[in-house]
Amino acid sequence: MLVVIALGGNAILQRGEPLESENQKRNIEKAAKAIAKVAKEHTVVLTHGNGPQVGLLALQNEAYADVSNYPLDVLGAQTQGMIGYEFEKALRNELPQANIASLLTQTVVDSSDPAFADPDKFVGPTYSQEQATNLARTKGYFVKADGDYFRRVVPSPMPKSIIELNSIKQLVDSGTMVICTGGGGVPVTQDTDGKWQGVEAVVDKDRSSTVLAKDLKADALLVLTDVAAVAINWGQPDQKNIKSATPEQMDEIGFAAGSMGPKVEAAGDFVRNGGKIGGIGSLDDALDIINGVAGTTISADHKGDVSYH
Repeated sequence: MLVVIALGGNAILQRGEPLESENQKRNIEKAAKAIAKVAKEHTVVLTHGNGPQVGLLALQNEAYADVSNYPLDVLGAQTQGMIGYEFEKALRNELPQANIASLLTQTVVDSSDPAFADPDKFVGPTYSQEQATNLARTKGYFVKADGDYFRRVVPSPMPKSIIELNSIKQLVDSGTMVICTGGGGVPVTQDTDGKWQGVEAVVDKDRSSTVLAKDLKADALLVLTDVAAVAINWGQPDQKNIKSATPEQMDEIGFAAGSMGPKVEAAGDFVRNGGKIGGIGSLDDALDIINGVAGTTISADHKGDVSYH
């Protein structure tokens, strides 16, 4: 099968973990082991988040006051190179005979997207409520709760298409494992003269991965994160992990817009558009999710009520 793996930024740097290069390298090496298991049985295209990384670059950017801040689209491109480089190294160590390439990827968005008026994409490190309030006051950040912490949020417009799609197809057809659409892809718009412009935003990588998977006609989309499965009553004594369901059943349950919502939406949208499996769960369980024994799988073929682990 052709499998698009969408790896969350928080699986590369854990929640609350110091944003150190060595921590990121160690987590990527761990992720590469799980991805390699899938790649030994299926063709893999890897995408990844960049929320913690692009937020850190923004903070480092602001620390040097002698030049103007670099915009988010440029910082997003930097994270694609940084994370892609680390993944190429780690995956080659796991799969010495594989052809692997990272591709800087741009994602087309609409400049009139309502997301620009309502930022909800988490970027950067976690803060206490006091720290977050101070950043909102002193730097003009928008901040929102992310679990027990607070984080900066930025606009996250809907992806329309991937500019480098044909190049990705050619690489996949040649037998290359492609690392692309990092951080959702660098968001760009086209002006009335046909010229491309970067925009101050971060595209949700799960939504971009869905566009990519649909256009590649992939068989499966795996949205891998730092939780075992999609759950109802998350964090409560009566929490239940969902094993399998149809897209329509997942819609009826409903999930938070800033966290699990985009992942469920991405997997469901992929299935509605012809994909066989939309899987959500832990990166350690990647192959087991494809095989239906771990995580949450969304498919049109699911029969009966929502099933639980």
